[in-house]
Amino acid sequence: MVKNNIKLIFKLSLLALLIFSCSNSESETKLQKRIPVKNHSFSNIEEINTTHLHLDLSVDFINKKLNGVARHKMSNHGSNKAIFDIKGLKIHKVTTGHSENEKARDYKIGPGSKNPMLGHPLIVNIDKNTSFVNIYYETTEESEALDWLDSALTSSKNKPFLYTQGQAILTRTWIPIQDAPSNRITYSADLKVPSDLLAVMSASNPKEKNNEGNYHFDMKQPIPCYLIALAVGDLVYGDLGNQTGVYCEPELLNESMYEFEDLPNMMKAAEKLYGKYAWDQYDLLILPYSFPFGGMENPRLTFANPTLLAGDRSLVSVIAHELAHSWSGNLVTNETWNDFWLNEGFTVYFENRIMEEIIGKSGADNLALIEFFELQEELERIENSGHPEDAHLFLDLDGRDPDDGMTDVAYVKGAFFLKTLESNVGRDKMDVFLNNYFNHFKFTSVNTEKFVSYLEKELLQKYSIDFNYKEWIYQPGIPQSCVDLKSDGFENVKEMAFAFANDSTFVKWENVPFNKRSNYSVQEWLTFIRHLPSDIDNERMNILDENLSFSEWTNAEIQFEWFMKSISSNYTAAYPYLKSFLEKIGRRKFILPLYEALYENENTRQKALDWFNQFKKNYHAVSSNSIAEALKL
Repeated sequence: MVKNNIKLIFKLSLLALLIFSCSNSESETKLQKRIPVKNHSFSNIEEINTTHLHLDLSVDFINKKLNGVARHKMSNHGSNKAIFDIKGLKIHKVTTGHSENEKARDYKIGPGSKNPMLGHPLIVNIDKNTSFVNIYYETTEESEALDWLDSALTSSKNKPFLYTQGQAILTRTWIPIQDAPSNRITYSADLKVPSDLLAVMSASNPKEKNNEGNYHFDMKQPIPCYLIALAVGDLVYGDLGNQTGVYCEPELLNESMYEFEDLPNMMKAAEKLYGKYAWDQYDLLILPYSFPFGGMENPRLTFANPTLLAGDRSLVSVIAHELAHSWSGNLVTNETWNDFWLNEGFTVYFENRIMEEIIGKSGADNLALIEFFELQEELERIENSGHPEDAHLFLDLDGRDPDDGMTDVAYVKGAFFLKTLESNVGRDKMDVFLNNYFNHFKFTSVNTEKFVSYLEKELLQKYSIDFNYKEWIYQPGIPQSCVDLKSDGFENVKEMAFAFANDSTFVKWENVPFNKRSNYSVQEWLTFIRHLPSDIDNERMNILDENLSFSEWTNAEIQFEWFMKSISSNYTAAYPYLKSFLEKIGRRKFILPLYEALYENENTRQKALDWFNQFKKNYHAVSSNSIAEALKL
């Protein structure tokens, strides 16, 4: 048996060698030495790196694919090969030279790593003086960055929609590219789309459709490739003033213009804090509900989830966050995904400072406290996970999905690190430091070590300040030195939640101090719901829902908290509204915890499986993949 098995293995190995060596397609990979993965990329950017990318693509809604060529202008330091990241792409051919004088080149698609999320290296044989590499390709159903939406999933219900989501490492699923945040590039694009649709990108954008469906784009400032973004749909534009505006489907224009009316003032507040906006124009694009995030900070064009259209401007802090990314993240970028906190921690801090200018310090502190409560819950979850080290700011995500680092630790712990630093050094010194930081490192990528060196030299040593940054960056949890924020309003609603849940005799509703929505802010209502017992009885839940209509509130944050409480307390009256919520909304922040809660509850486990199977087609791959993992599918 052993001998026969050895013979069989030998024969199969020979067969595999023949198969793998006869084609340049991704599915028929040549056997070769594995390319080492560095910072989630196979690319050899130390030897040769893209400086400018030009895309010439057609957008095919019928077959749901992009087809064309990616032209890389490269800085070659004497390398005889250029390595790109690809995943889910069909490569047709590779050439070198200018478009008018191209030369076909041999290429291989190498084996991937142990982690399939990374895709494969595309290895192109070149001359040591090669500076132009052209990759002809098309996307496939496996191109996870692309969300092709049928018209039924749009607001208009009569025209399809396409958008991309590249962060962290999904750009390689729609562009063959050196997919590392440390390599910044400029880019341009020529796109052919259906004539009744408008194309926009994270670049200079048209304001209206043309009859031909041909659009040209330029991004003249260097950006990391995860910020290359595309959307195509039935879009119109509304000008808000001060270099700001909104793209959306026609049905949403008035609503969007009202909701984001303060955007010009946010821009003024941001520039007042940390210097002139570097990207010329700042627009929002309101996407369909399948978009997996609240917002994505693509330069010049923030992608926004329609759940932000609450009707009362209560969720505009998300837009302040994405605007802040124009400095932290876009202007100064994390060098690796281990340094993700440098993007998000700085941005949450900056966001809070913008909101302070817009709604006052008390309101901004309430927003920060809500985030701090969520951080405490996240830290508890991490402590009980298989990776308790994820409670550090600086992470080791090698071999893991960089999305694993996209937790409240990077966002909120990072922000409170800066808040605590500010309380130690004073706001004036802090603002000078951050201004200088953004200016010193603008249009570059920074790692944690570089930041620490700059912090020591330009702030701590300069002013002889003793501050233990190491316990924040390299240790778990929240240090005792953390700045203490308090809210009398939050303390009041906590007490009200406790009293309502434990009072055995219900008083008349009209005498209850919280008997109207208008009595309290959205943040206070969130605090109230969160502090109700997880097993609160259905009678009390029903009284709240009948009088305050939490299940039907148009604010998605309120609905989410209410549905989480409904699941834990088995309040079945909310389930039809919950089902509608999961069918409509694809924002991962909301739907992933809801599915997890449904699955953990024995009474609703089957609902979690049935509803996900029914609605997963409505979600972007970023959301559906996370949910499938949570449901053990």
